Amino acid sequence: MPLSAGNFDSVLSPSSAEHGPAMGGYTDWQTTGRKFRGIKRRRWRAILWSLVYPYRGDRLMLTVSGAVVVAVALSIGVAAYNTSNNILFIALSLLLACLVFSGMLSWLNLRSLTWRLSVQAPLRAGKDHPAAIELHNGKRLLPCYGVWFDVATQGEKKHLRLALRERLDPQATTALEWTLRPETRGRLRVEVNRAVSLFPFGFLKKILSSQLKRDVLVWPAPVAYQRFPATAWTQPGQVERSLRAGMGGDLLALRGYVRGDSQRQIHWKASARLGRLMVRQYSAETQTGYVLWVRTAAEDWPRPDQFELMCSLAATLAEDFFRAGRLVAVVIDGEPPMSVRRRHDLDLFLDRLALVEPCAAPVIHHAASTSSRRANLLTFTPDGSRGVAAYLDGTKAATA
Repeated sequence: MPLSAGNFDSVLSPSSAEHGPAMGGYTDWQTTGRKFRGIKRRRWRAILWSLVYPYRGDRLMLTVSGAVVVAVALSIGVAAYNTSNNILFIALSLLLACLVFSGMLSWLNLRSLTWRLSVQAPLRAGKDHPAAIELHNGKRLLPCYGVWFDVATQGEKKHLRLALRERLDPQATTALEWTLRPETRGRLRVEVNRAVSLFPFGFLKKILSSQLKRDVLVWPAPVAYQRFPATAWTQPGQVERSLRAGMGGDLLALRGYVRGDSQRQIHWKASARLGRLMVRQYSAETQTGYVLWVRTAAEDWPRPDQFELMCSLAATLAEDFFRAGRLVAVVIDGEPPMSVRRRHDLDLFLDRLALVEPCAAPVIHHAASTSSRRANLLTFTPDGSRGVAAYLDGTKAATA
């Protein structure tokens, strides 16, 4: 989303509905309350009313130093009333003016400040991933100082505090970055709980509730595994289609006719439409491919740690086979086999592995039972009390 002035006229206020995840790893922009925006005749009344009765979720609290100032002001006020000393009344007025001025500046400091949460999904368990809160100061004259945000992730008790340590000029944008390291696979919720400002004197703390939330998928962690001798991985069976030209069964593209091409490969409809001879170009049949079958029956995986290790091993093997061009299809329980031809297909499989859980013995449909009889089928079973083994057509091929 480009950062222009028009983008900040439709941002949501803290009292709006919950923000859902947006495309591209970003949430919607959130800003301070603007309920009185557009009210021209009575705008000053709306501003005063917002100071007396703040919007829901907005709070103005005294800090320790602010409480000391209030106590000193009360003492001076009592002494000034009893002694009728003008100097004490002047000191009391100065202290009260500092408190009021501090509250006004803290309100102006957060005025027209917008922020959004940026988490690029998917994440990987046990890996570091960047995340950020993007800030934009929509004010035309005043900069922004001393703001921090409390960020929480699911499963963590302590909140992370991200502080704006430098001034944010008018109409400028910056980012507060931190590192996410999810421990387990699944669905992770990242949320910004509140925005706080102590500017300028630290007497008052201005708190704005934030409703930015984003749910991201965490893929299984990569795991090291041991492969057995190559004879277990070179069994004849199903072949895989490559993206290079050959005489396979899958149509790769159309190309112009070259002398020596077989007339059987001519695509007559395309030739008639283009006015020149076009020839079908098929993909080549290459080395042996594999089909991964992940079974999640609870009776097969009584230990949760072994089940998590199985998901990690399946994800690691799927990525290794895909990079080597030898992953043909993947199957989960009794679902129909899903062909893996592009990176998008592999990502869909990893998304499923991020959310899969042990379940009752699944019903094996015809499509899955048919794939189980095909050659080069890779399945997973527990190996001892902690390990997981991968079997290739009944032969132990790898362990983790």
